[in-house]
Parts: sequence; structure tokens; C-alpha cells
Amino acid sequence: MPLPPPSSTTSDTPPHPMAAVRVWDLPTRLFHWSLVLSVVALIISGQIGGNAIDLHAKIGIAVGALLLFRVIWGIVGGRWSRFASFIYSPTNTLQYLRGQTPAHPHMNVGHNPLGALSVFAALGILALQVGSGLIIDDEIAFVGPLNALAPAEWVSWASGWHRSGGKVLLLAWMAIHIAAIVFYAAIQHHNLVKPMLTGDKELPIDTPSSRDDLVTRGWALVLLAACVVLGIWLWQLGYATGM
Repeated sequence: MPLPPPSSTTSDTPPHPMAAVRVWDLPTRLFHWSLVLSVVALIISGQIGGNAIDLHAKIGIAVGALLLFRVIWGIVGGRWSRFASFIYSPTNTLQYLRGQTPAHPHMNVGHNPLGALSVFAALGILALQVGSGLIIDDEIAFVGPLNALAPAEWVSWASGWHRSGGKVLLLAWMAIHIAAIVFYAAIQHHNLVKPMLTGDKELPIDTPSSRDDLVTRGWALVLLAACVVLGIWLWQLGYATGM
């Protein structure tokens, strides 16, 4: 969740030429909105329960595939989608929180320190939910596809976490995330949603852009397909092991 850069322009300093710079490549944008829809569907289907649990589990597998894609894309994807572009030192983070001029170059292009923490928190929380769902046993209607391969203690912990602590943590993160978007829009007059729709931000003209051509998108599609195939394999493994 990027913040607007601190103003350093004075009456003696000419404004820096601005231009639309591609920050979020198409694969990152599609991942983001696919994950949003999937998580909403997970929450709704989980609340309904009953026959919707089977759908809930399949959506969970899809979320797992999306997370795996994002982790790999965070290494090989567009410049500002890579984790390396928004891993900050404690010093940089403290400077940012204090409102000091950032020492880290391009801190306000992609994810700032708070946005980076939000991204890593989301990936971690969702990974725990998906992982626990793979081995869960609700003792009513569903057994995770990897349940037979996990120790009983893991199954017991995962079953409790998935339905209580993990669920509460995910809902809390979503509430904070939405509140932050509203805050930036209403108070900071900074739209965080538009760049994730269009991919572009108004930035100094010399800001490096993310590569987002047909070749990049093609490789992203191949990578996503491989992650989906792995997810399907995990789902079928459950039946092979007697789910």
C-alpha cells in the first residue's frame, strides 16, 4: 500500500517531469483481483458450511496455486512485483514511519514499508490457512487431501487453527487492509486501487518501469498453469490416499 512521497519541492526547485509509469504488470494485477475474489468466496462458503464445504476446499486449492504463483513471481516477475523491490531494512522502515525523507531509492513507487508488511502478512496468513486446510479433519463432512500423510498432532492443531485462530486473523487483516485503503483515499487523497487496475502510476519520468510485454505475460501463464496442475494433483492425492 504505497504512500504519496514526501514533498521536497520548493519554490526554487523546478517540478520533476511526470509520466505514467508501468508499476504493476498484468500477471500481478490478475493475481491480486483473483485472490480477492477467491478469499471472499472462501469466507462465504466456509460460513455456509454443509454441501458448500466441498466448494470451499476446491477454492482453497485454487488459493494455494495463486500463492505459489505469487511467491515465484516475486522472484522472476516485473520489477516492482519482485520481493527484492520492497524488502526494507529496519532503519528504512523507521525513517518512513517518522515521516523522514526515505533513504531507500524508489520507496514510494511500489510497496512502501507498511505495504510490504501487509503483503507478507497476507501471504503468511493465507499460506497457513491453505496448509492447515490440506490436513484438516472436521469430523463431520471434510478431510483434507493430505490428512492421511500428517501426524495426528498436526491434524489436531490444523483443525483448530483453521476454524478459529486462522479465520479470525484473516478477517482482522482484511479489515485493516480495507480501512487503510479508505484512509488513504479519504485523508491522503491517494488512490491505491486505480494503479492495481490500470497498472500505471504518475511518477517522475525517469522512474524505472516493470516489464509487461507479451513474452512476460506468456511465461506468467505457463507458471500459473504449472501451479494449477500441482493443485489439482494435491486434490486427487486425497482420493488416492482414501480421503
